[in-house]
Amino acid sequence: MKVIDILRVKGGTLYTVQPDQPLAEAVTTMAEYDIGSLVVMEHGDLVGMLTFREVIAAVVKNGGSVGHLLVRSVMDDHPLTCTPETEMDEVRRMMLGRHARYMPVLGGRTLNGVISFYDVAKAVVDSQDFENRMLKAYIRDWPVEEGETQPESKL
Repeated sequence: MKVIDILRVKGGTLYTVQPDQPLAEAVTTMAEYDIGSLVVMEHGDLVGMLTFREVIAAVVKNGGSVGHLLVRSVMDDHPLTCTPETEMDEVRRMMLGRHARYMPVLGGRTLNGVISFYDVAKAVVDSQDFENRMLKAYIRDWPVEEGETQPESKL
């Protein structure tokens, strides 16, 4: 399974912010759309990632408020990224290694989407569920050898 498979299911809605926007505006957007991250874009290029983790750290450091902070001052300016062709095993390894909950997907320099750790976990569970159903169907329809009798199903 590849990242593109998740993006097909997830859809193409993207939420972005500019680095010189007030952090308060970014936090309002995150709350309004119930999202945990915003991709920081400048002149069409990805320059960072803002997640609730950076927001909380900034609020604590700033005495309990966002004040007049700008997105640029709190964003992760070296976020993990992947491509639509990245294998899911690699994405899981990367996200676990950096404790990343969100990962922008870039096709060249173009932002194709953002996947979350939830998206990755859901894809793994769905894949395992499908595989499990196929194995059960295969076992249920196991071919009978000549001279054998079909056992009664206890499933």
